[in-house]
Amino acid sequence: MRNLEAKFTLTDPVEARRRAEAIGFAATAILIQRDTFFAVPHGRLKLREEPAAMLIHYQRQDARGFDLSDYTIAPVADPESTRVILQSALGIIAEVRKRRTLLLRANIRLHLDEIEQLGTFGEIEIVLGAEHPSPTGLEASHFALREILAALGVRPEDHIGVSYFELMAPAQR
Repeated sequence: MRNLEAKFTLTDPVEARRRAEAIGFAATAILIQRDTFFAVPHGRLKLREEPAAMLIHYQRQDARGFDLSDYTIAPVADPESTRVILQSALGIIAEVRKRRTLLLRANIRLHLDEIEQLGTFGEIEIVLGAEHPSPTGLEASHFALREILAALGVRPEDHIGVSYFELMAPAQR
């Protein structure tokens, strides 16, 4: 799978949700997530528990100020044992705990996140699929991402160029 995403600080999640719903997003779930990140030589690897568990491997590249990610997801039946084995084999880099409000509109996911020890953030993910999108498809996704950010009132200085994992890692070392 592939997605284009942007992360940003969020001062007023209630207002962000109101604005998102005004442009067609629908709230679908409140998720309590724990993401455990492991040290790997290529890309990033995390175990997500929400209460279903999955192992997610992804690689990111910059796409004109946004993150373009290729990712693979595998369900995990026994997250506790999986975490212990991966911790022993690879080592844990960081753990991110969050309360996520998930809003959807077509192939676009908007996350309003409350991150323990960090604060409130937003994340937009436009799901592009497994194949490499055509230049016009990627261009349209860039345009849609910019439009949504503007509608939410996200300023350029609110953008975050790193993942929650990278924000959390220094605090956990």
